Amino acid sequence: MIALLQRVNFADITVDGSCIASMKNGVLAFIAFEKGDTAEKSRRMLDRILKYRIFSDSEGKMNLNVNEAGGNLMLVSQFTLAADTDRGNRPSFDPAMPPQEARQMYDELVAYARSVKPGVQTGEFAADMKIRLENDGPVTISLHI
Repeated sequence: MIALLQRVNFADITVDGSCIASMKNGVLAFIAFEKGDTAEKSRRMLDRILKYRIFSDSEGKMNLNVNEAGGNLMLVSQFTLAADTDRGNRPSFDPAMPPQEARQMYDELVAYARSVKPGVQTGEFAADMKIRLENDGPVTISLHI
């Protein structure tokens, strides 16, 4: 399982010309499920995202997690993070979990996220999303479990 975290000043998601999610100040987490990932692994990843200290404290050091910083969370499923880029000029998505299984994992992840952090915003699984964001820092972190 892969998560690409971006500390953002704002983020919003549009599908078919309609804004389906928006937030200010927080973490935008792009999530990729790989073959063999489990619900337990997914929950561990979310717990790690919420505890990851990428926000500055009063001394300017990255010592605060999203909750301590009063930030928001947005989750977006993005299978392309699981791309195998070892050979050639075209990525292979063989490591990615099949879409039907990944949709179930994503739905379970979102339900768990909302149970531990109210107000979680999400993308739409398998939709052609337009995501607008302002990366703060920039801070972008790749997590793997």
